[in-house]
Amino acid sequence: MASVGPGSSSLVTGGRGFVGAWLAKGLLERGSRVVSLDVGDDSSRPSGLELHGIADEVEEATGDLRDAELVARTMSAADVDTVFHLAAQPIVGTAAISPAEAFDVNVRGTWMLLETCREQGVGRTIVASSDKAYGAHEELPYREHYALQPTAPYEASKSAADLIARSYWHSYGVPVAVTRFANIYGGGDLNFSRLIPEAVSAAIDGRAPVIRSDGSPVRDFLYVEDAVGAYLAIASALDSAQVRGEAFNAGGERPYAVGEVVEMIARLSGSGVEPEIRGTGKPDGEIDRQFVDASKIRERVGWTPAVSLEEGLRRTIEWYREHPEARAPRRSGA
Repeated sequence: MASVGPGSSSLVTGGRGFVGAWLAKGLLERGSRVVSLDVGDDSSRPSGLELHGIADEVEEATGDLRDAELVARTMSAADVDTVFHLAAQPIVGTAAISPAEAFDVNVRGTWMLLETCREQGVGRTIVASSDKAYGAHEELPYREHYALQPTAPYEASKSAADLIARSYWHSYGVPVAVTRFANIYGGGDLNFSRLIPEAVSAAIDGRAPVIRSDGSPVRDFLYVEDAVGAYLAIASALDSAQVRGEAFNAGGERPYAVGEVVEMIARLSGSGVEPEIRGTGKPDGEIDRQFVDASKIRERVGWTPAVSLEEGLRRTIEWYREHPEARAPRRSGA
């Protein structure tokens, strides 16, 4: 089967979102036809596709991932041969408040999509899981053979979807791989409950970035264009027996404390602002230390990250400076 590129037709679920829009851009640059399936957005903010200036180049289907007829009709009409499943309820705190909705979207939505891929004989399917699917492990970094041992609703939903996705290769021969990527960051992330877009917006606007912990929790960060490269590399390698039915980590190859990240943002922005520390230890429901080993994707797929955290943050700050409409709203009194 040919690699993703000219002549291929790719479906990106969640294509209007942060990572989905970057992925759509990368696919277009490779010459692929791109279809986005995403819910309608009544927000006054532009979608990721609009922010990248590619909305006219991407075919958009609007509706719920759990609408099986819509999914089947969309895939059939575009003769889709590659599916990138990124759509999800992605917020840890929201999943904790509304677990039933998170389970329904992240788990039922995934198996319904996989059923359509099976019925239509889709040649490649890549399902976005998360490093959070591992839960907490004393031994770090996470490696793909580690048990998935979630304890919180979001973690559990991603673990369940991860297991279900890989079962579709082993049970039905659906060519599928799963990604367990670290915290993806970069321009266009409009979820300001996340550390980096909030801290970058704050630093540019000259207000104190908020840290919800004491700054000590450790995380792994993956620049969004590196994440896109990893998705495309996995898709292009899905003919290989070493890739089908497998899970792949990808990260920045060294962990950072969140306080260190915010200090780097303040320095690179030139703002001189000091962070506002609002927590002690880690936030409730989150894991204290998370980072991944990426040797498997390097060895089997040939991918390695190209962008350091410092360079990625520099690019991210510049992106938000160029797109003031995408920055976090100023808080009252800020």
